[in-house]
Amino acid sequence: MMLFLQSLIVVTGGAVRLTGSGLGCSTWPECTPGSYAPTPNQPESSIHKWVEFSNRLLTFVLFVVALALMVAIIRTGARHLRFLGATQILGIFAQAILGGITVLTGLNPITVASHFLLSIAIIAAALTLRQSVHGMARVSPSVGSSLTLRALKGHLALSAVVIVIGTIVTGSGPHAGDTTAVRFNFDARTVSWLHADLVIALFGLTLALYVSVRSGESSEVQSILTPRLSQFFLIALAQGGIGYIQYFTGLPEAIVALHLCGAVLVWLAAWNLALAGRVVPMQSKSAGE
Repeated sequence: MMLFLQSLIVVTGGAVRLTGSGLGCSTWPECTPGSYAPTPNQPESSIHKWVEFSNRLLTFVLFVVALALMVAIIRTGARHLRFLGATQILGIFAQAILGGITVLTGLNPITVASHFLLSIAIIAAALTLRQSVHGMARVSPSVGSSLTLRALKGHLALSAVVIVIGTIVTGSGPHAGDTTAVRFNFDARTVSWLHADLVIALFGLTLALYVSVRSGESSEVQSILTPRLSQFFLIALAQGGIGYIQYFTGLPEAIVALHLCGAVLVWLAAWNLALAGRVVPMQSKSAGE
């Protein structure tokens, strides 16, 4: 539930931006001076203020769920999960504050990008928590194959870079969340192609990692990593296709929304792959090199 809600709020945040509702509530923490909820006399259109306000309400739902989760962790005595549970509560507080700064700075693209990237970090923690609950994120005491371990770390790092550059592409193009919002002073075409080149490099690294696992690791390791590599590749391939479609069709809102959902799925697949690398009983250097 926590992982789903953390991912959902990214999507609803994208809906705020794509509908031009980023300043539907003109201030923070109030929606309008003197009221925490939209009022009939607000200059913003009804849809804009209610879209933004609904996204703010979802934060409260998320906070209640995070608190309930933390209580459950404490009651079960799972001490190793407390830090991960706390990250969800602290992350929500941090997001609320950063969201306020985003509104008060008129949707500055730096704060908008930071808002999204913080969500990505919180989602990673939520996935780690979920996998830990199911016994899938405990660090193995086994010594890993150095080539595969380095490749897994590089794969996660490159996935993160692709997402960061993606926020710069977003901050350089349309759909700013409001017509008055400033944009990054970058050429949108140039940063878009840089983003595409990094995605191609990520595909190459994924294929290289697949070959490394299939040719140099035990069948047990292959059974854990190969499905996750295939999952990542297929999700990233679909995401890349959506990216090209949105670029060549002039960034229609519906396609941009799909691309945003795809970004979350790509990150989940990348993080899940990295977590799998922590638990597989990989070969020792003497056996694997």
